[in-house]
Amino acid sequence: MTLHPAIKVVIITEKMIVKGVCQIIEAAGASGYTIMAAGGKGSHGIRNISDTAAVIDSFSDVRIEVIIQDRNKAEEIMKKVHTTYFEDYAGIAYLDIVEVLRPQKF
Repeated sequence: MTLHPAIKVVIITEKMIVKGVCQIIEAAGASGYTIMAAGGKGSHGIRNISDTAAVIDSFSDVRIEVIIQDRNKAEEIMKKVHTTYFEDYAGIAYLDIVEVLRPQKF
């Protein structure tokens, strides 16, 4: 089995901006992304996943992950999300160096 280096961009933010964040990801040339419900504690206080968050869907948080091979594109995604949304919405973005099994998928 051969693994290949790639970059994983992780964006944790408010669900109400997920459509715009995904448009930024797609515009950067990423082949796809994964979205998951998120919760936790940070500078904006406790953000949890609860029955209330499920009912009031637009107030829940999400974790968006995208794997891309080009570090410059990964940084471009992070910068654009930051400048477009993080002044007005809660959120963080970071990247991880990962290894993938099928590099042609990314």
